[in-house]
Amino acid sequence: MRLSDSGSEHSPSGRRKSERRQRTATIYARVTPDEKSAFLARADRAGMAAAAFARAVLIGEAGPRAQRRTPADSAALRQILGHLGKTGSNLNQIARYLHTGGEPETVLPDLREALADFAYIRSLIYDALGKEPDSAPAATSPLASASAPAPIPAPTPAPAPAAPEAIPPAGLSKFIPPPKP
Repeated sequence: MRLSDSGSEHSPSGRRKSERRQRTATIYARVTPDEKSAFLARADRAGMAAAAFARAVLIGEAGPRAQRRTPADSAALRQILGHLGKTGSNLNQIARYLHTGGEPETVLPDLREALADFAYIRSLIYDALGKEPDSAPAATSPLASASAPAPIPAPTPAPAPAAPEAIPPAGLSKFIPPPKP
């Protein structure tokens, strides 16, 4: 095991350090790959970054500014949220197509249903992450454009589930966990 005190102005990554940085000493320990995997898995289960978890194990507390690592479930939800963002982009492209002369009667019901499903899933993900969804509409959204030849009325947001037994929109049950008792 090696201990070091470094008061250097730059971190190993080259970024400038805070002048009031309190954690300037470093502890290096050699471990096997299996030990490293087990340590990182325990840190992940604790919801902590590896350094904060190491401090917690060594001195009994992680420190006042310990970085919390997102649990695996949150990471998966963030990935799904990214995919939904791409889906939203595709929906905007469909809307733009309709604004440029496409036949709205043929796709409007499907578009409205897709938008309602999108809003419902997005709100569930934000609820699961414990965050508030962004309320400002995108400035480049064709749905918000005032110069569009045939504006499509924005769908009303999906209603919040009234009770735990609320049924999600059709076709989405495989993505939505069962209600909590």
